[in-house]
Amino acid sequence: MVMLDAAVLANPVRLRAVERALRTLQGRAARADDIALLAARLLDAPMAAVTLVGNDEEHFLGMHGLPEEFQQTRRAPLEYSVCKYVVCADHVMLSRNMSAEPDEALRHHAIVREYGIRAFVSVPVHNDDDRPIGSVTVLDRRTRDWTGEQVDMLVTIAETLIVTAPTAVAGLDEGAFLGALLQSLDAGVVACDAAGRVVFANRAMRELRGLPLDGPLPDDYEDSAVAVLTTPDERSMPWEQTPLIRALHGETVINEDVHVHVPGHRCRVSATTARPIIGAGGRLVGAVAVAHEATALRRAEKFRACHLAVEQVLKRSWSAAEAAPDVLRAVTGALGWPAAELFLVDDATGVLEAVGHWDASGFDPDDFFGHSPVPGEGITGRAWQTGRAIWVPDIALSPELRSAHERERVEICLRRGVRTALAVPVRDGGTLFGVLTCYAGTQEYEPDLLTVLLDGVAAQIGGFVSRRRAQELSRQLARAQSDFVDLVGHELRTPLTSITANATILAEESAGLDADGRQMATVIARNAAALQRIADTLLDLAGLDSGHLGLDLRRVDLAALVAEACTRARRGADRLTLITELPAELHLLADPERLRQMADDLLSNAVRYSPPGASVHVTVRAEGQMANLCITDTGIGTPADERARVFDRFYRGSNVRHQGTTGSGLGLSLARAIVLLHGGTIRLEENRPTGTVVDVRLPLAGPPTT
Repeated sequence: MVMLDAAVLANPVRLRAVERALRTLQGRAARADDIALLAARLLDAPMAAVTLVGNDEEHFLGMHGLPEEFQQTRRAPLEYSVCKYVVCADHVMLSRNMSAEPDEALRHHAIVREYGIRAFVSVPVHNDDDRPIGSVTVLDRRTRDWTGEQVDMLVTIAETLIVTAPTAVAGLDEGAFLGALLQSLDAGVVACDAAGRVVFANRAMRELRGLPLDGPLPDDYEDSAVAVLTTPDERSMPWEQTPLIRALHGETVINEDVHVHVPGHRCRVSATTARPIIGAGGRLVGAVAVAHEATALRRAEKFRACHLAVEQVLKRSWSAAEAAPDVLRAVTGALGWPAAELFLVDDATGVLEAVGHWDASGFDPDDFFGHSPVPGEGITGRAWQTGRAIWVPDIALSPELRSAHERERVEICLRRGVRTALAVPVRDGGTLFGVLTCYAGTQEYEPDLLTVLLDGVAAQIGGFVSRRRAQELSRQLARAQSDFVDLVGHELRTPLTSITANATILAEESAGLDADGRQMATVIARNAAALQRIADTLLDLAGLDSGHLGLDLRRVDLAALVAEACTRARRGADRLTLITELPAELHLLADPERLRQMADDLLSNAVRYSPPGASVHVTVRAEGQMANLCITDTGIGTPADERARVFDRFYRGSNVRHQGTTGSGLGLSLARAIVLLHGGTIRLEENRPTGTVVDVRLPLAGPPTT
């Protein structure tokens, strides 16, 4: 909330300080206007002002782009001031959209109503006694999201005013004030005269260009600039195409990226804004360009695109080895580095092996790629052993790479021109799958940023490897199950049939045997029959899943079929209450034998897992175009996280296994296969407080044809 403190504004000590500043700066408005112009350009805004706040008026010490009424009088009533709030609060204030502010004083402010101003940022200006006397304010008719960097620039300008006003103001005439201000900025500033000759470059610009920070500019400034400046697509930038000279020719350049390649240093990106400088009478007197460091921001933007590219590569790849070259090409492109290599831990041996690399240098790979990392040695080996990212800014000077293996790898890297290396672990959750190692030809100094960016790519690779290994394991399990089914079908069924037949005959003709012999014959016959049922069920599942066993479809009354199944279940169950709710008839187009097999299996499960004397409810009804068979028991139920898995072959719920109830884990698998072949669905639900609900839905048959 904005605050208007009349006591602060009317404070006589503060007002005397304002009067002294006004007297001291009388006749120096042109220089203060330059400060306002600089503030506007640095923040890419159309308007700016350096103001002093009196008791009832705001005095414009310097201004740029303000409405004509203010330019003529260089003062305004306080109702047009936002500086008054800054003076009262004595801290930075800003608004991205005044018309949307909750505070009515800002929402209905005079500059919003009359001049359409939307956004502002303002910092206080103090006198030598640290008393707020005015502000430096930048304004815009657009909605603006002011950045911290922009606010810091404005604070720097205001702090420079603190130092120079009022005692050192005389230096303004010789440019000392503006010179000190420009040198203190983090942004690089360069200016040229009307002939295009560079006449000024501040320390930040000199540092960006790799020039001496002090002293006169080199005579060959223009030629040296052409040698190091490129466009974002790395094409050389002639001097006439630089933002500064384009501004000299009348163009306004806004936040255009320029790449700076100083030999021996990493490429840096500057977001450059340039404008012509217009003097008295509208005469062109030169141009100025302001360059903001954007290397980290552009690198982060590239990595966002890199993540998307890696995601697309992984989606269309079957293995990490297939994906590695394209993934690493995306990574090196985002980094601007020449080479990268991916290592994965071999499942069988536990050894870290190279599975792919990318090299943009064009050199002979020699023995650079494909080496076998040693745990705890070298950049890759250390990341493998520790599970942490390893950053070496200059491998030639690293005191840690001392072993014979490490020195050998260092020599190989140096021969290829590699100076910096970064290795990040490839993991999914707590499982380490490998290491991603990247190599740079120049020294890099952003380990935290680069590690975070590469960690994201490494996590993508780790998730991919984890999914592929899980899929491969699933395929191996499926193959093992299929092989087992084939074994049962082709190798065990014939001897089982023979054993079952002979055991049954032996049990039926056991009158001549003693009691132990008769018991053994009965046990053999019973267990042989159980094995025979399992073998038959497995063969049914294999045939249904493969399509070798088709359905014999005909018009079937589901109500009558379920009634028969319930009758059989009652005969086979002791002390079981079976409650049915069946319609007179309900017709499906189905295979009656398979449908009966499904109903028998589901009822058998309900009976087996219900306690003695419990009840099982069976309902059949039509719901729209579907028939609904619902079997509800009050047995032990199925854990919620296992309900989807109980339809898998051989899977039995954990509570069933712990209770020791017998079963093969095939009944629900066969039931699902039959239901799916009929175009239906089957699912398990909880029956509270205990038990299971099996819900089967099958398509109804149309009316009978005559």
